[in-house]
Amino acid sequence: MAKRKFIYDPESLSYRQLESSSKKWIMVFLAGLIVGVLSIIILLSSPNNYFQTPREKNLTRENENLKLNYALLEKKMKKIELVLNDIKQRDNNIYRTIFAVDPIPDDVRQAGYGGTDLYENLNGKSNSELIKKAMQEADMIEKQIVVQSKSFDEVVKLAKNKEKMLAHLPAIQPVENKDLTRMASGYGWRIHPILKTRRFHYGMDFTAKTGTPIYATADGIVTHAGWKANGFGKHVVIDHGYGYETLYGHMSKVVVKKGQKVKRGQIIGYVGNTGLSAGPHCHYEVHLNGKRVNPINFYYNDLTPEMYARLRKMAKEENQSLD
Repeated sequence: MAKRKFIYDPESLSYRQLESSSKKWIMVFLAGLIVGVLSIIILLSSPNNYFQTPREKNLTRENENLKLNYALLEKKMKKIELVLNDIKQRDNNIYRTIFAVDPIPDDVRQAGYGGTDLYENLNGKSNSELIKKAMQEADMIEKQIVVQSKSFDEVVKLAKNKEKMLAHLPAIQPVENKDLTRMASGYGWRIHPILKTRRFHYGMDFTAKTGTPIYATADGIVTHAGWKANGFGKHVVIDHGYGYETLYGHMSKVVVKKGQKVKRGQIIGYVGNTGLSAGPHCHYEVHLNGKRVNPINFYYNDLTPEMYARLRKMAKEENQSLD
């Protein structure tokens, strides 16, 4: 049996047994081993932070900077897209509407992609997906800007020709009607005077004595002048350009010829009762891009706001038309 050794402890005023040096060494060894194992576990759990070469560390920093710069770039592109969307709305709903031209379809504005991978050369590179996404968004914005630029070129051209264009837009009543007593029936569902059925009336009827002058409501070229078996009897059709066309029906006499250029306010014929008509009047229609629209929207040159409001109210009344 090994001898036990004791030592006097002056603080406790008692003897305590001395620990053997071997036991102390084992405790120190075990503590060191535990610390070493924990260090290895930490190193293995984050190898990129501890076992990178200087070059790899630089690349890591570059990648982090690239991701940060991409996030900032993405925010800027989002702001550009918001501005482009606002310009698109203004272009379609204000600028192009003023000049009566069709809005640009969304599929044309978006300028989509299709077919082969345009960014195939970026595959396999570091952060290739990040770079491809950024390139796609940038190209999309660039194409939208090109489309918008061409649209503005068209709008600027229309603005330069505004005076000429306005002269070609229907803007007056086809017969003199200062007291508003000659408007007999408006655009909408009406009772046909001869067929006695409820039919849609695509124009406005202005009553007047036979021989009352009928005026061109805008500058244009006559595309029809005379009789045609369509119910309008002797009538005139004028092409004003910019998608507009007007028709003047049931004339007693036509004084223009097909292909003739006419000016707004020029006499083109006289009120009559020819064709499918219940009495002397002028049936007047406005066509825009091949569709018959309400003529009440095209009298802004010869009516005050008060007169226009009265005429508009009268035109809404569902009564019997004259044709």
